Amino acid sequence: MWSGKRDTAGIVQILSLLLLYFFLFDCTASNQYHWVVKEATYTRLCSSKKILTVNGKFPGPVLRAHKGDTVYVNVHNEGSHNITIHWHGVRQPRNPWSDGPEYITQCPIQPGDNFTQKIIFSDEEGTIWWHAHSDWSRATVHGAIIVYPKRGASYPFPKPDHEEVPIILGQWWKSDVMAVSEEFVRNGGEPNVSDAHTINGQPGDLYPCSGPDRFKLVVDQNKTYLLRLVNAAMNSILFFSVAQHNLTVVGVDGSYTKPVARDYVTISPGQTMDALLLTNQQVGQYYMAARAYSSSPVIAFDNTTTTAILQYNGNSTPFSTPVFPYLPYYNDTNSAFNFFDSLRSLANKDHPIDVPLNITRRILTTISVNTLPCPNNSCAGPNGTRLSASMNNISFVTPTTVDILEAYYYHIHGVYKRGFPNSPPLVFNFTGETLPFLVQIPKRATKVKVIKYGANVEIVFQGTIVTAPIDHPMHLHGYSFFIVGRGPGNFDESQDPLNYNLVDPPMRNTATVPISGWTVIRFRADNPGVWFMHCHLERHLTWGMNTVLIVKNGKQEEKLLPPPPGMPPC
Repeated sequence: MWSGKRDTAGIVQILSLLLLYFFLFDCTASNQYHWVVKEATYTRLCSSKKILTVNGKFPGPVLRAHKGDTVYVNVHNEGSHNITIHWHGVRQPRNPWSDGPEYITQCPIQPGDNFTQKIIFSDEEGTIWWHAHSDWSRATVHGAIIVYPKRGASYPFPKPDHEEVPIILGQWWKSDVMAVSEEFVRNGGEPNVSDAHTINGQPGDLYPCSGPDRFKLVVDQNKTYLLRLVNAAMNSILFFSVAQHNLTVVGVDGSYTKPVARDYVTISPGQTMDALLLTNQQVGQYYMAARAYSSSPVIAFDNTTTTAILQYNGNSTPFSTPVFPYLPYYNDTNSAFNFFDSLRSLANKDHPIDVPLNITRRILTTISVNTLPCPNNSCAGPNGTRLSASMNNISFVTPTTVDILEAYYYHIHGVYKRGFPNSPPLVFNFTGETLPFLVQIPKRATKVKVIKYGANVEIVFQGTIVTAPIDHPMHLHGYSFFIVGRGPGNFDESQDPLNYNLVDPPMRNTATVPISGWTVIRFRADNPGVWFMHCHLERHLTWGMNTVLIVKNGKQEEKLLPPPPGMPPC
């Protein structure tokens, strides 16, 4: 029989183990999400349709974490289409297995199956987002990610009175968006433009049957609100503003910036932004509004304007008509890039940056819209051709049986080829009026670029006038990068680097390349794995304006992690 002393010690030990268990369970549970992808009926623009959602919500649920957390999301597919989820702007150190692009880093989650994705947060802080990365399902399957400072740490600006105001900009089609995708792929032409832009899933007052359900942000006077902006639109770069209120931008794409106050912002598909809003106007109602920036006169786009309401609490009678904000005109390239070029990294002692200076791998890639021959000139592209897109005149062909990451890890041959070129196969006046015939028809291939671990990489994205010049938001998975230069016309390798910003360039994961111009990014290749690089205009991704960077392993602690159990089968 135990003595009383020993009994007490045993009870204390059991209670300690129970407390530890509950503590661990609570911490784990707070970092676990269960998401069900399923169809739900939504009504917009006077008509109803079924859309794909996460947990029945459009936009989808907000994922919250602190800097450096690891989060698990169990994605169960109860829809009728294959699905993948991408954590846009999350570095995922050594863990491309949960990055999400279909047939690049995983096979899709098939209807009835599930996949638990491990999301490893590292340097990200601020607003980023998640979205589907299969077919066109991201039109409705998307949501915000809020990454707070580390526990015990603070913002590099005075803490706002309200720090959670997601503003998600999107597009809405009356038709089934998957049918829109399938139709333009079949006929070879442009996709139908959307019927509306949206703010937090609602079109707003300027569309039929939309006023009563518009998004409304009710605010108190003389408070600071942190707007967490996401451009989830499929094909629209957008201007956004709030009537009679400045937006003070303090972060973009999950990294902080020097504060810059503007009466409008420009935000491309894939990009995110943290902006402080001070409610210092008289009590009343004010419109938030967004509309497209589209620089090409020959490409159709959704020219409608979406609105939401900023409404002050108080006893004053609201304005009979809310005050409308200033928005630059649709094709105002100067205004669009004046905003982009005003952004600078914080680059201080608490938030240092390290811009690569000694470049060991340079890539200059053209980004073009092209055409492919079509039998009997029967397609809906120019002169009966099929529209395509390319990088360095290679239109990327996505595998359909084995994903590239699996093929790389297990040394499966025949899925992809190395050798994505460091420069265009044919040098010409990229932004001139005369084009060689050879660059109008791209080669179709699954070409990837293999990069040595630790390389200091510079990529020049060169726009061209092939077929249809336009701006391109270029996104790189697995990395944030520094935008060190941008300009019109052809990149001049002897003169343009003299004007690089190597002191406080903005750090982003999606860089907007101006129409008939160029943009230069730099990063250190210190995240081994398979990482997708593509235009975030969805039609261009569909047409093949993509490639893959494979970053090789470094030393033992710098190697690609092994695949987790339960990877979706092909």
